[in-house]
Amino acid sequence: MAAEGGGKEMNEIKTQFTTREGLYKLLSHSEYSRPNRVPFNSQGSNPVRVSFVNVNDQSGNGDRLCFNVGRELYFYIYKGVRKAADLSKPIDKRIYKGTQPTCHDFNHLTATAESVSLLVGFSAGQVQLIDPIKKETSKLFNEERLIDKSRVTCVKWVPGSESLFLVAHSSGNMYLYNVEHTCGTTAPHYQLLKQGENFAVHTCKSKSTRNPLLKWTVGEGALNEFAFSPDGKFLACVSQDGFLRVFNFDSVELHGTMKSYFGGLLCVCWSPDGKYIVTGGEDDLVTVWSFVDCRVIARGHGHKSWVSVVAFDPYTTSVEESDPMEFSGSDEDFQDLHFGRDRANSTQSRLSKRNSTDSRPVSVTYRFGSVGQDTQLCLWDLTEDILFPHQPLSRARTHTNVMNATSPPAGSGGTNPGSNGNSITTPGNSVPPPLPRSNSLPHSAVSNAGSKSSVMDGAIASGVSKFATLSLHDRKERHHEKDHKRNHSMGHISSKSSDKLNLVTKTKTDPAKTLGTPLCPRMEDVPLLEPLICKKIAHERLTVLIFLEDCIVTACQEGFICTWARPGKV
Repeated sequence: MAAEGGGKEMNEIKTQFTTREGLYKLLSHSEYSRPNRVPFNSQGSNPVRVSFVNVNDQSGNGDRLCFNVGRELYFYIYKGVRKAADLSKPIDKRIYKGTQPTCHDFNHLTATAESVSLLVGFSAGQVQLIDPIKKETSKLFNEERLIDKSRVTCVKWVPGSESLFLVAHSSGNMYLYNVEHTCGTTAPHYQLLKQGENFAVHTCKSKSTRNPLLKWTVGEGALNEFAFSPDGKFLACVSQDGFLRVFNFDSVELHGTMKSYFGGLLCVCWSPDGKYIVTGGEDDLVTVWSFVDCRVIARGHGHKSWVSVVAFDPYTTSVEESDPMEFSGSDEDFQDLHFGRDRANSTQSRLSKRNSTDSRPVSVTYRFGSVGQDTQLCLWDLTEDILFPHQPLSRARTHTNVMNATSPPAGSGGTNPGSNGNSITTPGNSVPPPLPRSNSLPHSAVSNAGSKSSVMDGAIASGVSKFATLSLHDRKERHHEKDHKRNHSMGHISSKSSDKLNLVTKTKTDPAKTLGTPLCPRMEDVPLLEPLICKKIAHERLTVLIFLEDCIVTACQEGFICTWARPGKV
C-alpha cells in the first residue's frame, strides 16, 4: 500500500515529490479502496478505472467517485483533500457474475444530487446504464452480444449530449448508441457510409431506428482508447496496430495519423486547448503530436515498461500574457485549418506571424503526466523550445531537459556554437519532416501529402538555413516538393472513391516502411523529453491518472485509489 512508510522500505515507494510548484503529498487518509482495504489479487483481471462527477449539491461536497475492482463496482462521495475517506459507506456497490466491469463514464450534463447517469462497459461486451444514487439499472445495451462479443475497452458520453454515447471494443470496432433506442432482437445489418484508409463507417439498416446508430471499424486489432477533443468536434483513437487516428467526428473524415515507435498504442489525451495530442503505449514512450501540423513534435522517455495512462494537467498548464491561439492569421484561417480544409497561403502567413516576436505568447508551458506498468508516475513539461523550435528565444525559458545526441540540454541557451540562443539546433530536429495529411501508407498512390506541410517546411527550412544543418534534409525537401505538386489538387478523398481505396485498405502497414517517415520519425529526428519527476508510487501497475484542481488522483491494480495533495492544498 502506497500509504505506508516514508519510502524507506525495500521498494522505495514514494509518498511525496517536489516540482517547481512545490511539494505534492500523498494523503494516506484519503485513500479509497474496497471497504476491507485488502489488496486485490489482480492476476488476469481488468484494469482498475476511476470516474469522477460533480453533482453540484449545496453542501459544497459534490464530488462523486466510481471505481471498479475485479467483479465489483463502487460509488462513493469523494472528499478529496478535505476529509478522510469513509469506506464503510459506499453510496452504491455492485458485484457482477460472469462478466467484469472494464470502464465507465458519468454524464456531466445531466448529473444532479438526486440522479446521475453512469455508463459501465463489461468484459463480455455489454454496456449498462445505471443510476447509483437512485440505485436503478435503467438499461442494458448489447445484452445478447449480437452487436459485439468482445471486451469493451472504452465508453464515453458524446460531449454535449444527454443521450448519445460511444463504445469501443477489443474487436477494433466502435459503436454509437442512443440511450432512448433499443438494440433489437436480431444482429444488426449495416450499410457502408464512408470508407478511408484503414477505417470504415457503417450505418445500421432497419425499419425503425435502433442501436447502434453507427459502427466504426478502425485499424487492425483492438481499439484501446479514444478521446474527444475539448470542443467535441474531433475524436482521437489509439489501436493495437500502433496507430493514432484523428477523425472529424461529425463528418467522419480522417484528419491525420501517427504511428508508434513500435507496438500498440494504449492511451491518448488532448491538451486543454485541443492543439496537441499525447499518446502512450508499448514502446514505453509518450509521444506528443501536433493537431494543427499533423506531426510528431516530441517524444518522452522515462518509463521502463508500457505506458497505461496519459493526461494533461489543465491547472498547471500556463500561458502568460497572450493566448497561444493568437499566433494565427484571422479566425477564418483557423477555422479552415481546424476542419482540415487547409489553405497553403494561410498557413504560410500564420507561420510568418508566429515567427514575428510581437504576436507570440510570452511563455507557454503545457504540463502532462503519465503512469505505467512500471508502477511509476512521470510528470512532463512541454515548453516553448519544443513547441516553437525555430524562433531564437529571448532567454532560455525551459524546464524540460531535452536529451539529444549532439546538443547540450535545452536551457544551456547559447552554449552550442552558432546557436543564436536557440536551444535545439541539431541537424536531426531543426527541420521537422512534413506529415502527409491522412495516410497511414506513406508511399501509396492515394497518399495525400497535403499542400500545407510542404509549404510550411519550406518556410521553416529557409528560416533555419543559416544554421547550415540542412544538407541531409535538402534531398527530402525536393522529394516532398514533387509529392506536393502531384497531390496538390486531391483534397480529402471522398467516399465516392472508396472502391479504389478498398484495395489500399486491406494491405497491412509494414512497420519498417513507416519508420523514418513523417508518420513515425526516427528517434534522433525529434526532441526527446526527460520527465520532470519519475517516481515509483505503487507495488502494482498503475492504471489511473486524473488531475483535479487541488489534487492528483492515481490508482493501481491492487484497487487502491490515492490522492496526492497539490502544493499548499493540505
